[in-house]
Amino acid sequence: MAETSDLTLAGDAAVLGLDLGGAHLKAALVAAGRIVAVRQVPCRLWEGLDRLDQAFVTALAGWPPPGLVALTMTGELADLFADRASGVVALIDTVRGRLPGTPLRVWAGRAGFLGPEAAAARPEEVASANWLATASLAARTLSAGLLVDIGSTTTDLVPFREGRVDAAGTSDAERLEAGELVYQGLTRTAVMAIARRAPVAGRWRPLMNEHFATSADLWRLLGRLDEAHDQHAAADGGPKTAEGSARRLARMVGQDLGEAEMGAWRALAAWLAEAQLRTIADGLQQVLSRARLPADAPLVGAGCGKFLVAELARRVDRPWCDLAALLPAAPQLAAAAAVAAPAAAVALLAAETIRSASTLKSR
Repeated sequence: MAETSDLTLAGDAAVLGLDLGGAHLKAALVAAGRIVAVRQVPCRLWEGLDRLDQAFVTALAGWPPPGLVALTMTGELADLFADRASGVVALIDTVRGRLPGTPLRVWAGRAGFLGPEAAAARPEEVASANWLATASLAARTLSAGLLVDIGSTTTDLVPFREGRVDAAGTSDAERLEAGELVYQGLTRTAVMAIARRAPVAGRWRPLMNEHFATSADLWRLLGRLDEAHDQHAAADGGPKTAEGSARRLARMVGQDLGEAEMGAWRALAAWLAEAQLRTIADGLQQVLSRARLPADAPLVGAGCGKFLVAELARRVDRPWCDLAALLPAAPQLAAAAAVAAPAAAVALLAAETIRSASTLKSR
């Protein structure tokens, strides 16, 4: 469990933001307009809804009851569900059952927040809309920019300008075609999905189409992985050490660990890490070729892989900033919230909606 907190305010003033993914449950608590707690726990949703129940127990332990829950999701994509619509309904029902009596608002992208019944009736707008919450939050702070949210499994590339999100796609299919959704992530991407071949001992070696290793193994071997962000078992269930990662990577090219020095396996990891970064950079270039952004509009880094955004910014000759710098929270909390960005975003957006409504009512 990854957790950061600064709980000082009463629970009835708090908004709980939830991002239900297929592999993690992310939660953020906002009180008086500031982020006061953040948690991320692993949740293998594809194995059953009971995994989500267990994740909730861990994620909400010790937190005060919220006054409102703001929900976004990508977990409806899990093959536990027959289709997205049934997944959206099941996840909404699960949250209602876990927090009975607490008002629930579901993020529906451009439609904003909806009540649970209305959200269940509009699953196409609710499904996988978490990226739009993060980008909308960034657009309220910066005049223009491009969100680069590198998570454990995917990367979102979302331009915004003049206070609004300027994405070409809305659905997963549209976003894949537009380059705005790239299925490459820091820890969970299968190495066989990064490249078809790699240079080994002076020759091009085809990679085995087996789930022997993941992207976490690459970044671990390179000494750039924060282990707190690798919350699932390794591909072989083995140790999360440099040697364990090298052993898994060796299998990808048909060898055993002892057949080469560690330097050779690090070199292979470096080449594959670069191949993954090039794939993300290709999507970024595609998005920038369409987006009408000022030359000085920065990339805004979020997700567990946000440390890579500096390199992406260098390649496209743009400045960059950490989403954490835009969030209302103490530095440590802001850093954690930038990793769990959609959960923090829906909590902050919902809290702002409540404040705006209260202000209008008082006039």
